[in-house]
Amino acid sequence: MTPITLGIPAVRRDPSSAPSTLGRPDASGLVDRFGRVAEDLRISVTEKCSLRCTYCMPAEGLPSIPRNDLLTASEIARLVGIAHHDLGVKEVRFTGGEPLTRADMVEIIARSHEVAPAIQIAMTTNGIGLDRKAQALVDAGLTRINVSLDTLDREHFIRLTRRDRLDAVLAGIAAAHAAGMTPLKINAVLMRETLHDAAELLAWAVTHDCRLRFIEQMPLDADETWRRENMVDAAELLEVLGERFELTPVAREDPSAPAEQWTVDGGPATVGIIASVTRSFCAACDRTRITAEGTVRSCLFGDDETDLRGLLRNGATDAEIADRWRAAMWNKQAGHGIDAADFHRPVRSMGGIGG
Repeated sequence: MTPITLGIPAVRRDPSSAPSTLGRPDASGLVDRFGRVAEDLRISVTEKCSLRCTYCMPAEGLPSIPRNDLLTASEIARLVGIAHHDLGVKEVRFTGGEPLTRADMVEIIARSHEVAPAIQIAMTTNGIGLDRKAQALVDAGLTRINVSLDTLDREHFIRLTRRDRLDAVLAGIAAAHAAGMTPLKINAVLMRETLHDAAELLAWAVTHDCRLRFIEQMPLDADETWRRENMVDAAELLEVLGERFELTPVAREDPSAPAEQWTVDGGPATVGIIASVTRSFCAACDRTRITAEGTVRSCLFGDDETDLRGLLRNGATDAEIADRWRAAMWNKQAGHGIDAADFHRPVRSMGGIGG
């Protein structure tokens, strides 16, 4: 298996091989063996992307998923309805690849909103094409958006993403603001080559009323070049930002929220850091994931996946699908285990899992 293979290891497609529910309490939600309850759903809708960020995608992109293997808009909406009404999920976030590469993304949002109007619907995007679709997405029911932007330095952007598309990203952010998608969050992956761009990015975010969150890079790059000793961690970033800004820590209200927050120069603006590697929040994780091919992935770093697409296409009831989903989450692992001596990278890269 090569590093750029999408990889779908240990997928349970035969109902007789469904994950064990031994010891699981009689609860309707997505509870696991460690007492965590998943209320945040991430759904990847595609492996395709308009950028080739080095921490996510290989230069040539990921192998294409056959169209018939992708969940359709109606199948995605059905899973959103089951997640909300049967399993207690309160928020859904659409990811990729890049979700805006799907021509039916507005339809996916609209159908999901129709079946679960009370659920919060968010999307993570690189912003390319958002200038043309922002208002339609809001009208369809999108409530929040995160835009990935790692640097404002054009040359650094080109090297990191392998594309000269910075202007398109900024245009997408402006359109999201104009469509009323606030608070607008910016996600920036911490990379050695863009560390010294971080202060300028934060100043820009404050000026443009964006909530910036830096994210420690995890070993999920398709090229498998990540090394713990080379990564930029939260402590180093705080030192760099502290040279220009006064940062004051803010107490975390929600223990499952991944970002730690600091006020910037006394506030009200804040900056967040998601220290996924050095300050793991696995013990409070409340996420469940569906891949673009319709498998439940209970943990970002857990290669075991449980097929739901087969159930959707073979006449299963909502109750049967919910039961299979509960069983998959019951077997969720304790954490990512990056510091463990026997740690193994997931077979899928971030682009093949969904952010």
